[in-house]
Amino acid sequence: MTRYILRRLVLAVVVVLLVTVVTFVLLHLLPGGPARGVLGVKATEAQIAAFNHAQGFDQPLPVQYWDYLLRLVRGDLGESYTQNSPVSTLLAERMPKTLLLTVVSTALAILVALPLGVWQAVRRGRTADVLTTAITFVLYATPVFFLSLVLIILFAQVLPWFPAQAAQGETIGELLSQPGALVLPVLAGTGAALAAFSRYMRASTLDSLSEDFVRTARAKGTPERTIIWQHVWPNSLTSVVSMLGYYVPVVFGGSLVVESMFNYPGIGLLFWTATRTADFPVLLGVVLVIAVATVLGSLLADLVQLAIDPRVRVKGARS
Repeated sequence: MTRYILRRLVLAVVVVLLVTVVTFVLLHLLPGGPARGVLGVKATEAQIAAFNHAQGFDQPLPVQYWDYLLRLVRGDLGESYTQNSPVSTLLAERMPKTLLLTVVSTALAILVALPLGVWQAVRRGRTADVLTTAITFVLYATPVFFLSLVLIILFAQVLPWFPAQAAQGETIGELLSQPGALVLPVLAGTGAALAAFSRYMRASTLDSLSEDFVRTARAKGTPERTIIWQHVWPNSLTSVVSMLGYYVPVVFGGSLVVESMFNYPGIGLLFWTATRTADFPVLLGVVLVIAVATVLGSLLADLVQLAIDPRVRVKGARS
C-alpha cells in the first residue's frame, strides 16, 4: 500500500509540472505578450524591450521556465505587475475566502444531493423521479454565469431579498457577518454540483439495489427502510466519494466564475482582474493553485476509498 501511495504522489507531482509547462507556454503566446498587457497599447517598442529585459522575457523559453521552477521551489511566485505585491501574499489573502465559498457550496450540495439521489432511486420511473430528473438535468446544463445572472435578476431585482454584490471584507469574520450577501453566491456555486451529485448518487443507488445482498435481505423480511439506509446507502457512498475528489476542479472553477459575477473578493476575482491586465505572475500562480487543488482532490479521493472500501485496498495492494 505504501508503494501505491508513493506512486500516486509521484504522479501528482508530474501532473502539476505538466500543467505549469502548458500554462507557461500558452501565456507566452498572448498577443503582444505580458509587456503589451501591462504597458498598454500605446507603449513604444523601446519600452516593451526594456520591460521584457527587466522581467527576463528576452531569454529563451526553456531558460525562463527553469528560472520559474527554481523560484517556485523557494516559494517565490513572483510579484504582481499591477498590484505591486508578491503573488504568494495575494493568494494567501484571498485563498481562505475562496475556500469558504467552495466548502459551503459543496457541503450544501452534498447534504441535499445524496438523500435526493436515494429518494429518486427508490421512486424510479415515478412522476416525482421524472420531474426531479428533468430539473437536475436543466440545472446541470446551465452555465454558472447564466445561473448567477438568473439569481441576481430574480432575488436582487424582481424580489429584492438579497444584495446583488457578495459580502465584502478583509477577513472571514467580516464575510460571515454579512450572511445575506453570501446567499446568492453560495446558491450559484451549489447548482451544478447538486445536480451532478444527485444524478451520480441515484445511479449508484440503483446499482446497489440490484445486488444480491439486497435480494437476500428482502427474502429474510428485512424492512425496506433498513435495507436502504443500513445496506444500500453505505455501499452507494463509496463510488460517490471518488467522484467528489474528481469534481474538485469543477467546483473550484465554478467558484472562480461566481466570484467574478458577484464581485466576491477571492482568487477568482483576482484571476479575472489579472486576465484583463495580462498580469503574468498572478495568472501562473492561480493556475498552479487550481492544479494542486485538482491533484490533491484526486489523491484524497483515492485515499478515502482505500480507507472505506476493502475491495480497493486489495486491488491497491496487488498493484
